[in-house]
Amino acid sequence: MNDCIFCRIAEGEIPATIVLSDAEIVAFRDIDPKAPTHVLVIPRRHIDSVNELGAEDAALVGRLVLAGRAVAATDGIAEPGYRLVLNTGPDGGQSVGHLHLHVLGGRGMAWPPG
Repeated sequence: MNDCIFCRIAEGEIPATIVLSDAEIVAFRDIDPKAPTHVLVIPRRHIDSVNELGAEDAALVGRLVLAGRAVAATDGIAEPGYRLVLNTGPDGGQSVGHLHLHVLGGRGMAWPPG
């Protein structure tokens, strides 16, 4: 999608600090971080949200989670702990209409989150 900022980042049209990339996913640092580590992991294919996922996307969702784990390991936050978040819809806090997994860590996380 030409008007999707995350699609444009995945295509290299908009600069971002990429931390992981392969044929299916891209992970990049959030420009407005909420924690010392705040990385967004996205599928290259445009999917609006979790609500648009089908059974055929199960492996892709698994890859997003595994990429989040890899980011945590690379950033040195795997052992102390980190949070993986998928926001869905406006009430769920999703601000960009492209499926994305937040990797948050580097500090203690409060509960409940919001």
